[in-house]
Amino acid sequence: MSKEKINIKFKPLETRVLIKKNEREEKTAGGIFIPQTANHKVDKGTVLAVGKLCEELKVNDKILFDKHSGTDIEIGTETYTILMEANVLCVI
Repeated sequence: MSKEKINIKFKPLETRVLIKKNEREEKTAGGIFIPQTANHKVDKGTVLAVGKLCEELKVNDKILFDKHSGTDIEIGTETYTILMEANVLCVI
């Protein structure tokens, strides 16, 4: 993710969080390509906005979350994910 300022007028409700997923590695350090079917069941991301009832998360937290949780949305040309705070596995 670039260090550019993200200008989003978006406020998640209740215990939802808005995140930007990290790009997946498509090949290993040794140059071996990783097929999509071999990717792990968790994704990494950065929290961009939190709902008013979120207790554990704050903006800019790096998180791990279940790959199949959340809803992808498009704002402008970027794709973001909205998920419940309970679906976040851990802060890293």
